[in-house]
Amino acid sequence: MSDVPNIECSARELVDVTSRWGGHILNALQDGPLRFSELHASIDRISDKMLSQTLRIQIRDGLVTRTVEPTTPPRVSYELTTLGYGLTESLQPFLAWVRVHAAEVMAAQQHYDQCHT
Repeated sequence: MSDVPNIECSARELVDVTSRWGGHILNALQDGPLRFSELHASIDRISDKMLSQTLRIQIRDGLVTRTVEPTTPPRVSYELTTLGYGLTESLQPFLAWVRVHAAEVMAAQQHYDQCHT
């Protein structure tokens, strides 16, 4: 048995990076650290619960850091790590494609839904 991890299995573990909210969070943090409320306000329609869950996954994956400043009340901020910045740079062409083709995808979804319901 080899000590080298199975790359295919590892890639499957990273699928959460491309979850519905993962890319939005990484993109929002691209310009610097944000507090939870600022991050929440910058991502349309994300719930507090989903933001918290996704941030925990991204912190575990080494993409985001959580910093607690010892103030009263504590000030918590989230920031991309070097690994997170690298991933965000890689996501930019995909996000650009989404911006250009979002209307087409939505029209295709609507057409499909009308024909298959």
